[in-house]
Amino acid sequence: MRILVIEDDDRIRVDVKAALEAAGYIVDVEASGEEGWFLGDTESYGAVVLDLGLPQMDGLTILKRWRKAGRTMPVLILTARGTWNERVDGIDAGADDYLAKPFHVEELIARLRAIIRRSGGNADSVIRIGDTELDERQMRVAVRGVSVNLSPQEYRLVSYLMIHSGRVVSQQELAEQLQSVHFERESNAVEVLVARVRKKLPNALIETRRGFGYLVPRELLG
Repeated sequence: MRILVIEDDDRIRVDVKAALEAAGYIVDVEASGEEGWFLGDTESYGAVVLDLGLPQMDGLTILKRWRKAGRTMPVLILTARGTWNERVDGIDAGADDYLAKPFHVEELIARLRAIIRRSGGNADSVIRIGDTELDERQMRVAVRGVSVNLSPQEYRLVSYLMIHSGRVVSQQELAEQLQSVHFERESNAVEVLVARVRKKLPNALIETRRGFGYLVPRELLG
């Protein structure tokens, strides 16, 4: 899954990017509010980490513009101020969660995972569909209790589809979520990746909806 981090503090931006990549995410970063707004408005992200105190365009303005334009990705706000009225303004503007600086990156990752799960209609950090289990904290996929050896890219694919189970996900959306904006996206990369995953997981887990994309049902029959 692809995450956008908009933060003008160099140290925080580097630390958060490294921690999120270690947690299995694809991460794009921006220090400028205007550039960050543009990326969030034109690219597809699983979630955004958004600082409020940004140059050129502040985080609250960015968030309001995204929501007015119909951008619904989960947003975790960061701020150094952390007053109660600022939190209220952020939530009212469409933020999904709020984290005051200084913070531990482990808490940021936990909060980010939670808002991503909620956006897909899941509350638990362990998602079970049929015989397949996704454990986000351990970055582990298991079938009938046995861990499956997946590459990072394969794990991201399974994770994204299971978190968004019950919804058809297009090839374009998957391609956008599995690669950084800075890399060229191959036209058949998603098909090849799905084919590899199907060899390792139960065949019924990922359905092809021809002409539309892929679906992991919320429940598997028989």
